[in-house]
Amino acid sequence: MTDSRAEFLAGQRLEDVALFLADSFVDDDRLEQFGERVDGGVLIVVDGERGRSAFQAATGTGAMEFAKSAMQRESPIADDLTDGTCPDEEGDGNHDPQFIFAFAEAQNEDVGGIYAEGDVIHAYGRCECGAAYSDRWNASDSDA
Repeated sequence: MTDSRAEFLAGQRLEDVALFLADSFVDDDRLEQFGERVDGGVLIVVDGERGRSAFQAATGTGAMEFAKSAMQRESPIADDLTDGTCPDEEGDGNHDPQFIFAFAEAQNEDVGGIYAEGDVIHAYGRCECGAAYSDRWNASDSDA
């Protein structure tokens, strides 16, 4: 795991975003120069503005618009940001994630809940079947 991904997952890069793009979704070897080769794809950690632009270019969807739609359904996303569990996995077809978009939010005791416990990782995934889903956890809870 690269330092940038480890730092992101630890809540140390609050201005950055992470983007996992599955090989089955984007076939572009040039992405590796911007990120880290992981099982099944490439994971990129970049500053927020560039990351949102890269997300739009890769998916054809605005990052925050996608996040809002994915928030409607919760389902686990791996804390290393390279896999997820589709909420429709009982259906026909392949249910591997096409992409995962994530950002970290600073601890906020005024909000309460997991936000009071530490920095929070927000992750949003889209499955090959088209289902969008979200997960969130405390950065300190990550196994990374």
